Amino acid sequence: MQIYEIICGAVILLLCLLIIILCLMQDEKTQQNMTSALGGGSNDSFYAQNEGNTRDAALAKLTKILGIITFVVLLVMNIVVPLVTTLMNSGAAE
Repeated sequence: MQIYEIICGAVILLLCLLIIILCLMQDEKTQQNMTSALGGGSNDSFYAQNEGNTRDAALAKLTKILGIITFVVLLVMNIVVPLVTTLMNSGAAE
């Protein structure tokens, strides 16, 4: 196992743990359905109107960013690392 694979594996493990922690920190989303309409439930509070500025919106945005970074690291690990390993092995054979 090359050092690149170990580093990428550790980064992926760390990113996955951060994503899990961020998902657990987010509040449960409430659904607006017929029950809340008939029961008088309203989502027109100050926090509902300014949802883009709340802590949950920031956590959701950070979760999406970490998911994208995880995807990119996985691609690098499966495409770039084998190419580098192949090039290093072919260079050492000469």
